[in-house]
Amino acid sequence: MRILIIEDEVKVVDFLRMGLDEAGYEVEAAFDGQMGYRLATSRPFDLIILDVVLPIMNGFDVCRKIREKDVAIPILMLTALGTTDDKLDGFDAGADDYLVKPFEFMELLARIKALSKRSSAGYMAGNSMKVADLELDLNKKSAQRGNTTIELTAKEYSLLEFLMRNKGRVVSRSEIAEKVWEITFDTGTNIVDVYINLLRKKIDRDFEQKLIQTRIGLGYTIDSE
Repeated sequence: MRILIIEDEVKVVDFLRMGLDEAGYEVEAAFDGQMGYRLATSRPFDLIILDVVLPIMNGFDVCRKIREKDVAIPILMLTALGTTDDKLDGFDAGADDYLVKPFEFMELLARIKALSKRSSAGYMAGNSMKVADLELDLNKKSAQRGNTTIELTAKEYSLLEFLMRNKGRVVSRSEIAEKVWEITFDTGTNIVDVYINLLRKKIDRDFEQKLIQTRIGLGYTIDSE
């Protein structure tokens, strides 16, 4: 498995390279955003570890530009910026996971294994999920309802995939926050509700049958009935 590290701190790169080499991964590194983007789009990698604060081009912009070229490659953001807003920015840019510095190396390995397993499962499955006329392509990470292609951000896609994997089951806001954003749900924030509403506008607004349902006091579900 080939991993690209895009990180401007040499000590961090050396630390990651040593640990990943010992774990059996092949590692290549770039020390600024522009070079990282060039490597990511010109050579085959299985996963990218991407810092946010980078010279020339920041990590959010690098992530967005990579996603324009390759939707499928897992991207793990590794950064000292750990607020909820920072995480949302990273996910909206197309990141698959977010790890805040400082961190335990074993946690990084666990995240890498989880991302690679998720990616491999998607390719191997070669299938899709369907609720009524809404179809999610797990390989292309795209959504379609009837003959209409639904344009989704990375986080909207993740939320929709989570709902569809739990078709017919009511999932709470705290469960959504934990599984989709990997954050502890804060009752003072309306992140989940905001994203559900964004998803509804794209999935349900222009269609007679409404698929995303609210269960007052309980959470949300997606179903054809």
